[in-house]
Amino acid sequence: MKTSRISTSTTLILFAIILFSCASPEVIDACVDTTSRKGFLWGCLHGFLAPLTFILSIFMDDVTMYAVNNTGNWYDFGFLLGIGGFSGGIFASSKK
Repeated sequence: MKTSRISTSTTLILFAIILFSCASPEVIDACVDTTSRKGFLWGCLHGFLAPLTFILSIFMDDVTMYAVNNTGNWYDFGFLLGIGGFSGGIFASSKK
């Protein structure tokens, strides 16, 4: 039983490392570029990567968590869906 818990924990840690290694935080200068506007799908991606980007933004001045020049409400909606997808949100279920 104890070996099972260790292997499960190791698997989850490795999965998190692999998942977060794919994250590429956005540089502030790219966010302020007026020719590149972020829409719904970028909002979803930024929302999903928000926990990692938040940690990086604490230590790095050129990393932001939220695209400054976005398309407005659609980006915001995608951002919220992305955050909800990371935490389980409305798709989480419980067993009774």
